[in-house]
Amino acid sequence: MGPSRAGHGPARLVALLLALASLAAVVQVHRSGQTLLAVMLLVVTAAAGYTYGSTRTQALRYLFPGVAAALVFVVFPMLTTIGIGFTNASSSNLLDHARARQVLLEESTIRPGSARPFVLHREGGSLRVWLPPTDGRPGLLSEPWQGLPTAPQVLHEVATPAGQPLDLRDTVAQLDALRLLALQAPGGERLALLSLREMAEPQPLFAAGADGGLTHQLSGTTYRRDDAAGFYTSEAGDRLTPGYRVGVGLAHYERLFTDERFREPFLGVFVWTVVFAAASVALAAGLGLVLAVLLNWEPLQGKGAYRLVLFLPYAVPGFISILVFKGLFNQNLGEVNLVLDGLFGIRPAWFSDPTLARAMLLVVNVWLGFPYMMVLCSGLIKSIPADLYEASAVAGAGAWTNFRAITMPLILKPLTPLLISAFAFNFNNFVLVSLLTGGRPDQPDASTPVGTTDILVSYTWRIAFQDSGAQFGLASAISTVIFLLVAAVTLLQMRATRLADEAGPRR
Repeated sequence: MGPSRAGHGPARLVALLLALASLAAVVQVHRSGQTLLAVMLLVVTAAAGYTYGSTRTQALRYLFPGVAAALVFVVFPMLTTIGIGFTNASSSNLLDHARARQVLLEESTIRPGSARPFVLHREGGSLRVWLPPTDGRPGLLSEPWQGLPTAPQVLHEVATPAGQPLDLRDTVAQLDALRLLALQAPGGERLALLSLREMAEPQPLFAAGADGGLTHQLSGTTYRRDDAAGFYTSEAGDRLTPGYRVGVGLAHYERLFTDERFREPFLGVFVWTVVFAAASVALAAGLGLVLAVLLNWEPLQGKGAYRLVLFLPYAVPGFISILVFKGLFNQNLGEVNLVLDGLFGIRPAWFSDPTLARAMLLVVNVWLGFPYMMVLCSGLIKSIPADLYEASAVAGAGAWTNFRAITMPLILKPLTPLLISAFAFNFNNFVLVSLLTGGRPDQPDASTPVGTTDILVSYTWRIAFQDSGAQFGLASAISTVIFLLVAAVTLLQMRATRLADEAGPRR
Protein backbone atom coordinates (compact mmCIF):
# COMPACT_ATOMS: atom_id res chain seq x y z
CA MET A 1 0.00 0.00 0.00
CA GLY A 2 2.87 2.37 0.84
CA PRO A 3 4.59 2.42 -2.57
CA SER A 4 1.24 2.62 -4.37
CA ARG A 5 0.16 5.65 -2.36
CA ALA A 6 3.57 7.22 -2.81
CA GLY A 7 3.13 6.97 -6.57
CA HIS A 8 -0.18 8.81 -6.42
CA GLY A 9 1.48 12.09 -5.43
CA PRO A 10 3.36 12.81 -8.69
CA ALA A 11 0.41 11.58 -10.76
CA ARG A 12 -1.98 13.92 -8.98
CA LEU A 13 0.48 16.80 -9.38
CA VAL A 14 0.73 16.16 -13.13
CA ALA A 15 -3.07 15.94 -13.40
CA LEU A 16 -3.43 19.21 -11.49
CA LEU A 17 -0.92 20.97 -13.76
CA LEU A 18 -2.69 19.67 -16.86
CA ALA A 19 -6.03 20.83 -15.51
CA LEU A 20 -4.67 24.30 -14.76
CA ALA A 21 -3.10 24.52 -18.23
CA SER A 22 -6.40 23.46 -19.81
CA LEU A 23 -8.33 26.06 -17.83
CA ALA A 24 -5.83 28.73 -18.84
CA ALA A 25 -6.31 27.72 -22.47
CA VAL A 26 -10.09 27.93 -22.03
CA VAL A 27 -9.77 31.47 -20.62
CA GLN A 28 -7.53 32.58 -23.50
CA VAL A 29 -9.89 31.13 -26.09
CA HIS A 30 -12.81 32.91 -24.44
CA ARG A 31 -10.92 36.21 -24.40
CA SER A 32 -10.29 35.87 -28.13
CA GLY A 33 -14.05 35.86 -28.69
CA GLN A 34 -14.51 32.12 -29.36
CA THR A 35 -17.09 31.49 -26.65
CA LEU A 36 -18.53 28.30 -28.15
CA LEU A 37 -15.07 26.75 -28.55
CA ALA A 38 -14.21 27.77 -24.98
CA VAL A 39 -17.35 26.03 -23.69
CA MET A 40 -16.50 22.93 -25.74
CA LEU A 41 -12.94 22.83 -24.35
CA LEU A 42 -14.27 23.33 -20.82
CA VAL A 43 -16.66 20.41 -21.24
CA VAL A 44 -13.87 18.20 -22.61
CA THR A 45 -11.56 19.21 -19.73
CA ALA A 46 -14.22 18.48 -17.11
CA ALA A 47 -15.04 15.14 -18.76
CA ALA A 48 -11.35 14.22 -18.88
CA GLY A 49 -10.95 15.03 -15.19
CA TYR A 50 -13.91 12.84 -14.29
CA THR A 51 -12.91 10.00 -16.65
CA TYR A 52 -9.34 9.69 -15.46
CA GLY A 53 -10.01 10.62 -11.85
CA SER A 54 -12.86 8.23 -11.08
CA THR A 55 -12.51 4.54 -10.34
CA ARG A 56 -15.85 3.80 -12.02
CA THR A 57 -14.75 4.78 -15.53
CA GLN A 58 -12.03 2.23 -16.24
CA ALA A 59 -13.35 1.20 -19.67
CA LEU A 60 -14.21 4.76 -20.70
CA ARG A 61 -10.57 5.81 -20.34
CA TYR A 62 -9.66 3.96 -23.51
CA LEU A 63 -12.56 5.47 -25.46
CA PHE A 64 -12.26 9.03 -24.17
CA PRO A 65 -9.54 10.29 -26.60
CA GLY A 66 -11.72 9.32 -29.58
CA VAL A 67 -14.84 10.82 -27.99
CA ALA A 68 -12.98 14.05 -27.18
CA ALA A 69 -11.61 14.28 -30.73
CA ALA A 70 -15.13 13.77 -32.12
CA LEU A 71 -16.46 16.57 -29.91
CA VAL A 72 -13.75 19.04 -30.91
CA PHE A 73 -13.32 18.17 -34.59
CA VAL A 74 -16.83 16.99 -35.53
CA VAL A 75 -19.46 18.31 -33.12
CA PHE A 76 -17.91 21.77 -32.69
CA PRO A 77 -17.57 22.51 -36.45
CA MET A 78 -21.10 21.20 -36.96
CA LEU A 79 -22.52 23.46 -34.24
CA THR A 80 -20.49 26.39 -35.56
CA THR A 81 -21.85 25.84 -39.08
CA ILE A 82 -25.42 25.62 -37.77
CA GLY A 83 -24.90 28.82 -35.78
CA ILE A 84 -23.51 30.73 -38.77
CA GLY A 85 -26.63 29.73 -40.70
CA PHE A 86 -28.66 32.00 -38.41
CA THR A 87 -26.47 35.07 -39.08
CA ASN A 88 -25.77 37.39 -42.01
CA ALA A 89 -22.09 36.32 -42.15
CA SER A 90 -20.54 37.17 -45.52
CA SER A 91 -17.38 38.64 -46.98
CA SER A 92 -18.50 42.09 -45.83
CA ASN A 93 -20.02 40.95 -42.50
CA LEU A 94 -17.27 38.89 -40.88
CA LEU A 95 -16.58 40.97 -37.75
CA ASP A 96 -18.64 41.56 -34.65
CA HIS A 97 -20.01 45.06 -34.08
CA ALA A 98 -17.27 46.25 -31.73
CA ARG A 99 -14.46 45.18 -34.05
CA ALA A 100 -16.16 46.57 -37.17
CA ARG A 101 -16.68 49.93 -35.44
CA GLN A 102 -13.05 49.97 -34.35
CA VAL A 103 -11.86 49.28 -37.91
CA LEU A 104 -13.97 52.16 -39.25
CA LEU A 105 -12.69 54.56 -36.58
CA GLU A 106 -9.11 53.56 -37.40
CA GLU A 107 -9.51 54.51 -41.06
CA SER A 108 -7.65 57.70 -41.85
CA THR A 109 -7.16 60.19 -44.64
CA ILE A 110 -4.75 63.03 -45.30
CA ARG A 111 -5.65 66.45 -43.96
CA PRO A 112 -6.01 68.75 -46.97
CA GLY A 113 -2.99 71.01 -47.48
CA SER A 114 -0.82 69.20 -44.93
CA ALA A 115 1.52 67.45 -47.39
CA ARG A 116 5.11 68.67 -47.33
CA PRO A 117 8.21 67.45 -49.22
CA PHE A 118 11.02 66.02 -47.12
CA VAL A 119 14.67 65.06 -47.49
CA LEU A 120 16.38 62.45 -45.36
CA HIS A 121 19.76 63.55 -43.94
CA ARG A 122 22.50 61.45 -42.40
CA GLU A 123 24.40 62.97 -39.51
CA GLY A 124 27.14 60.68 -38.22
CA GLY A 125 25.42 57.37 -37.46
CA SER A 126 21.99 59.00 -37.07
CA LEU A 127 19.22 60.10 -39.41
CA ARG A 128 17.19 63.32 -39.53
CA VAL A 129 14.18 64.42 -41.57
CA TRP A 130 14.37 67.87 -43.14
CA LEU A 131 11.14 69.62 -44.27
CA PRO A 132 12.21 72.53 -46.50
CA PRO A 133 10.38 75.87 -46.22
CA THR A 134 7.32 75.95 -48.46
CA ASP A 135 4.19 78.11 -48.85
CA GLY A 136 5.30 80.45 -46.12
CA ARG A 137 5.92 77.64 -43.65
CA PRO A 138 9.36 77.52 -42.00
CA GLY A 139 11.85 74.72 -42.48
CA LEU A 140 11.66 71.97 -39.87
CA LEU A 141 14.33 69.49 -38.79
CA SER A 142 13.69 66.41 -36.71
CA GLU A 143 15.71 65.12 -33.82
CA PRO A 144 18.27 62.46 -34.76
CA TRP A 145 17.45 58.78 -34.37
CA GLN A 146 19.09 55.46 -35.05
CA GLY A 147 17.60 52.17 -36.19
CA LEU A 148 13.80 51.93 -36.05
CA PRO A 149 12.16 54.88 -34.26
CA THR A 150 10.04 53.93 -31.25
CA ALA A 151 8.73 57.39 -30.27
CA PRO A 152 7.57 60.53 -32.11
CA GLN A 153 10.45 62.76 -33.23
CA VAL A 154 10.05 66.44 -32.38
CA LEU A 155 10.54 68.94 -35.22
CA HIS A 156 12.41 72.20 -34.66
CA GLU A 157 12.46 75.30 -36.82
CA VAL A 158 15.87 75.72 -38.47
CA ALA A 159 17.08 77.71 -41.42
CA THR A 160 19.40 75.07 -42.87
CA PRO A 161 19.74 71.37 -42.13
CA ALA A 162 22.82 69.63 -40.85
CA GLY A 163 24.26 66.44 -42.23
CA GLN A 164 24.44 64.91 -45.69
CA PRO A 165 21.21 64.56 -47.77
CA LEU A 166 20.44 61.06 -49.02
CA ASP A 167 19.46 60.31 -52.58
CA LEU A 168 16.30 58.36 -53.47
CA ARG A 169 18.09 55.00 -53.49
CA ASP A 170 19.38 55.46 -49.92
CA THR A 171 15.99 56.80 -48.83
CA VAL A 172 14.31 53.62 -50.10
CA ALA A 173 16.78 51.60 -47.99
CA GLN A 174 15.38 53.38 -44.90
CA LEU A 175 11.74 52.72 -45.83
CA ASP A 176 11.02 50.48 -42.82
CA ALA A 177 12.15 53.23 -40.44
CA LEU A 178 10.22 55.91 -42.34
CA ARG A 179 7.00 53.89 -42.12
CA LEU A 180 7.30 53.81 -38.32
CA LEU A 181 8.34 57.43 -38.07
CA ALA A 182 5.98 59.99 -36.49
CA LEU A 183 6.97 63.66 -36.53
CA GLN A 184 5.70 66.13 -33.92
CA ALA A 185 5.45 69.64 -35.42
CA PRO A 186 5.74 72.79 -33.26
CA GLY A 187 2.04 73.52 -33.77
CA GLY A 188 1.01 70.09 -32.41
CA GLU A 189 0.39 68.40 -35.77
CA ARG A 190 1.70 64.90 -36.30
CA LEU A 191 3.17 64.07 -39.68
CA ALA A 192 3.66 60.61 -41.13
CA LEU A 193 5.02 59.15 -44.36
CA LEU A 194 2.83 59.82 -47.39
CA SER A 195 5.25 58.82 -50.14
CA LEU A 196 8.98 58.58 -50.71
CA ARG A 197 9.08 62.35 -51.14
CA GLU A 198 6.31 63.71 -48.90
CA MET A 199 5.14 63.77 -45.29
CA ALA A 200 1.55 64.63 -44.39
CA GLU A 201 -0.79 64.88 -41.41
CA PRO A 202 -3.25 61.96 -41.20
CA GLN A 203 -6.68 62.49 -39.69
CA PRO A 204 -9.43 60.02 -38.79
CA LEU A 205 -11.89 59.50 -41.62
CA PHE A 206 -14.80 59.00 -39.20
CA ALA A 207 -15.65 60.56 -35.87
CA ALA A 208 -17.80 58.84 -33.25
CA GLY A 209 -21.05 60.63 -32.50
CA ALA A 210 -22.80 60.90 -29.15
CA ASP A 211 -25.71 58.81 -30.45
CA GLY A 212 -23.42 55.92 -31.42
CA GLY A 213 -23.27 56.91 -35.08
CA LEU A 214 -20.24 57.74 -37.23
CA THR A 215 -19.69 61.05 -39.01
CA HIS A 216 -17.59 61.30 -42.17
CA GLN A 217 -15.00 64.01 -41.50
CA LEU A 218 -14.81 65.28 -45.08
CA SER A 219 -18.43 65.12 -46.25
CA GLY A 220 -20.16 65.52 -42.87
CA THR A 221 -22.47 62.58 -43.64
CA THR A 222 -23.73 60.72 -40.58
CA TYR A 223 -23.99 56.93 -40.64
CA ARG A 224 -26.12 55.21 -38.04
CA ARG A 225 -26.18 51.62 -36.88
CA ASP A 226 -28.60 49.41 -38.82
CA ASP A 227 -28.85 46.10 -36.95
CA ALA A 228 -31.35 44.70 -39.45
CA ALA A 229 -28.70 44.76 -42.21
CA GLY A 230 -25.51 44.70 -40.14
CA PHE A 231 -24.09 47.97 -41.53
CA TYR A 232 -23.64 51.61 -40.63
CA THR A 233 -26.05 53.28 -43.06
CA SER A 234 -26.69 56.89 -44.08
CA GLU A 235 -30.11 58.43 -44.68
CA ALA A 236 -29.47 58.07 -48.41
CA GLY A 237 -28.98 54.31 -47.98
CA ASP A 238 -25.19 54.27 -48.42
CA ARG A 239 -23.40 51.63 -46.35
CA LEU A 240 -19.98 51.56 -44.74
CA THR A 241 -17.82 48.48 -45.02
CA PRO A 242 -16.88 46.40 -43.21
CA GLY A 243 -20.27 45.55 -41.80
CA TYR A 244 -20.87 43.40 -38.74
CA ARG A 245 -22.58 40.12 -37.94
CA VAL A 246 -26.17 40.12 -36.72
CA GLY A 247 -28.69 37.38 -36.19
CA VAL A 248 -31.22 36.88 -38.98
CA GLY A 249 -33.16 33.96 -37.52
CA LEU A 250 -34.63 31.65 -40.16
CA ALA A 251 -34.23 34.16 -43.00
CA HIS A 252 -31.75 32.01 -44.93
CA TYR A 253 -33.97 28.93 -44.68
CA GLU A 254 -37.02 30.94 -45.75
CA ARG A 255 -35.02 32.33 -48.65
CA LEU A 256 -33.88 28.86 -49.61
CA PHE A 257 -37.36 27.33 -49.74
CA THR A 258 -39.56 30.32 -50.64
CA ASP A 259 -37.42 32.56 -52.84
CA GLU A 260 -37.94 31.42 -56.43
CA ARG A 261 -34.35 32.33 -57.35
CA PHE A 262 -32.99 29.79 -54.85
CA ARG A 263 -35.78 27.24 -54.62
CA GLU A 264 -35.70 26.09 -58.23
CA PRO A 265 -31.89 25.70 -58.46
CA PHE A 266 -31.78 24.04 -55.04
CA LEU A 267 -34.44 21.47 -55.89
CA GLY A 268 -32.80 20.73 -59.24
CA VAL A 269 -29.38 20.34 -57.67
CA PHE A 270 -30.83 18.13 -54.93
CA VAL A 271 -32.49 15.78 -57.43
CA TRP A 272 -29.28 15.48 -59.46
CA THR A 273 -27.27 14.89 -56.26
CA VAL A 274 -29.48 11.97 -55.27
CA VAL A 275 -29.38 10.53 -58.80
CA PHE A 276 -25.62 10.98 -59.01
CA ALA A 277 -24.96 9.34 -55.63
CA ALA A 278 -27.39 6.46 -56.18
CA ALA A 279 -26.24 5.77 -59.75
CA SER A 280 -22.57 5.92 -58.75
CA VAL A 281 -23.07 3.40 -55.96
CA ALA A 282 -25.29 1.10 -58.05
CA LEU A 283 -22.97 1.08 -61.08
CA ALA A 284 -19.75 0.78 -59.09
CA ALA A 285 -21.18 -1.95 -56.86
CA GLY A 286 -22.66 -3.83 -59.83
CA LEU A 287 -19.43 -3.71 -61.81
CA GLY A 288 -17.37 -4.63 -58.77
CA LEU A 289 -19.66 -7.57 -57.99
CA VAL A 290 -19.53 -8.89 -61.56
CA LEU A 291 -15.73 -8.68 -61.63
CA ALA A 292 -15.47 -10.29 -58.19
CA VAL A 293 -17.62 -13.22 -59.34
CA LEU A 294 -15.54 -13.63 -62.50
CA LEU A 295 -12.27 -13.48 -60.55
CA ASN A 296 -13.54 -16.23 -58.23
CA TRP A 297 -14.33 -18.52 -61.17
CA GLU A 298 -12.13 -21.56 -60.72
CA PRO A 299 -11.25 -22.27 -64.38
CA LEU A 300 -10.00 -18.68 -64.90
CA GLN A 301 -6.23 -18.54 -65.38
CA GLY A 302 -4.04 -15.63 -64.22
CA LYS A 303 -6.51 -14.33 -61.65
CA GLY A 304 -3.75 -12.66 -59.64
CA ALA A 305 -2.66 -10.56 -62.61
CA TYR A 306 -6.24 -9.56 -63.35
CA ARG A 307 -6.81 -8.53 -59.73
CA LEU A 308 -3.66 -6.41 -59.78
CA VAL A 309 -4.62 -4.61 -62.99
CA LEU A 310 -8.22 -4.02 -61.89
CA PHE A 311 -7.10 -2.70 -58.49
CA LEU A 312 -4.74 -0.08 -59.99
CA PRO A 313 -7.44 2.63 -60.43
CA TYR A 314 -7.95 2.54 -56.64
CA ALA A 315 -4.21 2.61 -55.92
CA VAL A 316 -3.63 5.79 -57.95
CA PRO A 317 -4.52 9.00 -56.02
CA GLY A 318 -8.01 10.08 -56.97
CA PHE A 319 -7.17 13.66 -57.93
CA ILE A 320 -4.54 12.42 -60.39
CA SER A 321 -7.03 10.09 -62.06
CA ILE A 322 -9.60 12.89 -62.26
CA LEU A 323 -7.14 15.27 -63.93
CA VAL A 324 -6.08 12.52 -66.35
CA PHE A 325 -9.71 11.93 -67.32
CA LYS A 326 -10.19 15.68 -67.73
CA GLY A 327 -7.53 15.54 -70.42
CA LEU A 328 -8.88 12.34 -71.97
CA PHE A 329 -12.33 13.90 -72.42
CA ASN A 330 -11.01 17.13 -73.94
CA GLN A 331 -13.21 17.87 -76.96
CA ASN A 332 -10.41 18.71 -79.40
CA LEU A 333 -7.30 16.92 -78.16
CA GLY A 334 -8.60 14.21 -75.83
CA GLU A 335 -8.00 10.58 -76.70
CA VAL A 336 -11.67 9.69 -76.15
CA ASN A 337 -12.84 12.03 -78.88
CA LEU A 338 -9.96 11.06 -81.16
CA VAL A 339 -11.11 7.44 -80.99
CA LEU A 340 -14.79 8.34 -81.45
CA ASP A 341 -13.91 10.60 -84.35
CA GLY A 342 -11.92 7.84 -86.02
CA LEU A 343 -14.65 5.23 -85.55
CA PHE A 344 -17.88 7.19 -85.91
CA GLY A 345 -16.86 10.69 -87.04
CA ILE A 346 -18.18 12.42 -83.88
CA ARG A 347 -16.56 14.70 -81.28
CA PRO A 348 -18.95 14.99 -78.30
CA ALA A 349 -18.81 18.21 -76.30
CA TRP A 350 -18.29 16.56 -72.93
CA PHE A 351 -17.82 19.76 -70.95
CA SER A 352 -20.43 22.00 -72.59
CA ASP A 353 -23.37 19.63 -73.04
CA PRO A 354 -25.20 19.09 -69.71
CA THR A 355 -26.21 15.48 -70.40
CA LEU A 356 -22.76 14.46 -71.60
CA ALA A 357 -21.10 16.26 -68.68
CA ARG A 358 -23.23 14.33 -66.22
CA ALA A 359 -22.55 11.06 -68.03
CA MET A 360 -18.82 11.84 -67.90
CA LEU A 361 -19.03 12.43 -64.15
CA LEU A 362 -20.69 9.05 -63.66
CA VAL A 363 -18.16 7.26 -65.85
CA VAL A 364 -15.20 8.72 -63.97
CA ASN A 365 -16.78 8.12 -60.58
CA VAL A 366 -17.55 4.48 -61.40
CA TRP A 367 -13.96 4.04 -62.60
CA LEU A 368 -12.70 5.39 -59.27
CA GLY A 369 -15.12 3.35 -57.16
CA PHE A 370 -15.44 -0.11 -58.69
CA PRO A 371 -12.04 -1.49 -57.45
CA TYR A 372 -13.07 -0.92 -53.83
CA MET A 373 -16.39 -2.67 -54.41
CA MET A 374 -14.61 -5.49 -56.23
CA VAL A 375 -12.28 -6.12 -53.30
CA LEU A 376 -15.17 -6.05 -50.82
CA CYS A 377 -17.28 -8.44 -52.86
CA SER A 378 -14.31 -10.78 -53.40
CA GLY A 379 -13.77 -11.03 -49.67
CA LEU A 380 -17.44 -11.64 -49.01
CA ILE A 381 -17.61 -14.32 -51.71
CA LYS A 382 -14.57 -16.05 -50.21
CA SER A 383 -16.41 -16.25 -46.88
CA ILE A 384 -19.34 -18.24 -48.37
CA PRO A 385 -18.99 -21.94 -47.48
CA ALA A 386 -17.99 -24.06 -50.49
CA ASP A 387 -20.44 -26.76 -49.35
CA LEU A 388 -23.34 -24.63 -50.60
CA TYR A 389 -21.98 -24.50 -54.12
CA GLU A 390 -21.19 -28.23 -54.05
CA ALA A 391 -24.76 -29.07 -53.00
CA SER A 392 -26.07 -26.75 -55.71
CA ALA A 393 -23.91 -28.50 -58.31
CA VAL A 394 -25.24 -31.90 -57.22
CA ALA A 395 -28.77 -30.55 -57.67
CA GLY A 396 -27.86 -29.51 -61.22
CA ALA A 397 -28.04 -25.75 -60.68
CA GLY A 398 -26.18 -23.46 -63.08
CA ALA A 399 -24.01 -20.38 -62.56
CA TRP A 400 -26.93 -17.95 -62.67
CA THR A 401 -28.88 -19.97 -60.09
CA ASN A 402 -25.84 -20.07 -57.81
CA PHE A 403 -25.43 -16.32 -58.08
CA ARG A 404 -29.12 -15.56 -57.52
CA ALA A 405 -29.82 -18.09 -54.76
CA ILE A 406 -26.50 -18.28 -52.90
CA THR A 407 -23.99 -15.54 -53.71
CA MET A 408 -26.27 -12.50 -53.85
CA PRO A 409 -28.34 -13.17 -50.70
CA LEU A 410 -25.28 -14.02 -48.57
CA ILE A 411 -23.21 -10.96 -49.51
CA LEU A 412 -26.02 -8.41 -49.69
CA LYS A 413 -26.57 -8.16 -45.94
CA PRO A 414 -22.95 -7.42 -44.93
CA LEU A 415 -22.54 -5.23 -48.04
CA THR A 416 -25.53 -2.99 -47.29
CA PRO A 417 -23.88 -0.78 -44.60
CA LEU A 418 -20.95 -0.21 -46.95
CA LEU A 419 -23.32 0.77 -49.76
CA ILE A 420 -25.03 3.24 -47.45
CA SER A 421 -21.69 4.80 -46.47
CA ALA A 422 -20.69 4.94 -50.16
CA PHE A 423 -23.96 6.75 -50.93
CA ALA A 424 -23.25 9.31 -48.20
CA PHE A 425 -19.71 9.79 -49.55
CA ASN A 426 -20.87 10.34 -53.13
CA PHE A 427 -23.63 12.65 -51.91
CA ASN A 428 -20.80 15.01 -50.86
CA ASN A 429 -18.20 14.10 -53.51
CA PHE A 430 -16.87 17.64 -53.88
CA VAL A 431 -13.41 16.74 -55.18
CA LEU A 432 -14.69 14.96 -58.30
CA VAL A 433 -17.06 17.75 -59.33
CA SER A 434 -14.60 20.52 -58.50
CA LEU A 435 -11.66 19.05 -60.40
CA LEU A 436 -13.50 17.57 -63.38
CA THR A 437 -16.23 20.06 -64.30
CA GLY A 438 -16.28 22.75 -61.64
CA GLY A 439 -20.07 22.34 -61.65
CA ARG A 440 -20.29 23.56 -65.23
CA PRO A 441 -21.81 24.00 -67.75
CA ASP A 442 -23.86 26.70 -66.02
CA GLN A 443 -27.61 26.85 -66.32
CA PRO A 444 -28.25 29.82 -68.64
CA ASP A 445 -31.74 30.58 -67.29
CA ALA A 446 -30.85 30.40 -63.58
CA SER A 447 -31.16 33.59 -61.53
CA THR A 448 -28.28 32.53 -59.29
CA PRO A 449 -24.97 30.96 -60.40
CA VAL A 450 -25.51 27.20 -60.57
CA GLY A 451 -24.11 24.51 -62.83
CA THR A 452 -25.86 21.53 -64.36
CA THR A 453 -23.27 19.17 -62.84
CA ASP A 454 -23.25 20.87 -59.42
CA ILE A 455 -24.16 18.68 -56.49
CA LEU A 456 -25.29 20.24 -53.25
CA VAL A 457 -21.84 20.53 -51.73
CA SER A 458 -20.30 22.19 -54.81
CA TYR A 459 -23.35 24.46 -55.11
CA THR A 460 -22.77 25.49 -51.50
CA TRP A 461 -19.09 26.13 -52.26
CA ARG A 462 -19.98 28.46 -55.14
CA ILE A 463 -22.38 30.41 -52.95
CA ALA A 464 -19.92 30.64 -50.07
CA PHE A 465 -16.66 31.39 -51.86
CA GLN A 466 -17.12 32.10 -55.55
CA ASP A 467 -19.92 33.47 -57.68
CA SER A 468 -22.45 34.77 -55.15
CA GLY A 469 -20.38 37.15 -53.05
CA ALA A 470 -19.23 34.88 -50.22
CA GLN A 471 -22.58 34.44 -48.47
CA PHE A 472 -21.34 32.36 -45.55
CA GLY A 473 -24.63 32.47 -43.66
CA LEU A 474 -26.64 31.17 -46.61
CA ALA A 475 -23.98 28.54 -47.38
CA SER A 476 -24.07 27.36 -43.77
CA ALA A 477 -27.85 27.05 -43.94
CA ILE A 478 -27.53 24.92 -47.10
CA SER A 479 -24.83 22.83 -45.39
CA THR A 480 -27.18 22.22 -42.48
CA VAL A 481 -29.92 21.14 -44.87
CA ILE A 482 -27.46 18.81 -46.63
CA PHE A 483 -26.50 17.26 -43.29
CA LEU A 484 -30.14 16.68 -42.39
CA LEU A 485 -30.91 15.21 -45.82
CA VAL A 486 -27.96 12.80 -45.71
CA ALA A 487 -28.84 11.79 -42.16
CA ALA A 488 -32.50 11.23 -43.10
CA VAL A 489 -31.64 9.19 -46.20
CA THR A 490 -29.14 7.11 -44.26
CA LEU A 491 -31.59 6.42 -41.44
CA LEU A 492 -34.30 5.43 -43.92
CA GLN A 493 -31.94 3.06 -45.72
CA MET A 494 -30.81 1.51 -42.44
CA ARG A 495 -34.40 1.12 -41.30
CA ALA A 496 -35.39 -0.49 -44.61
CA THR A 497 -32.44 -2.86 -44.33
CA ARG A 498 -33.35 -3.82 -40.78
CA LEU A 499 -36.97 -4.45 -41.73
CA ALA A 500 -35.86 -6.60 -44.64
CA ASP A 501 -33.56 -8.61 -42.36
CA GLU A 502 -36.37 -9.11 -39.83
CA ALA A 503 -38.79 -10.20 -42.53
CA GLY A 504 -36.34 -12.63 -44.11
CA PRO A 505 -36.40 -15.47 -41.58
CA ARG A 506 -40.22 -15.50 -41.41
CA ARG A 507 -40.56 -16.42 -45.08
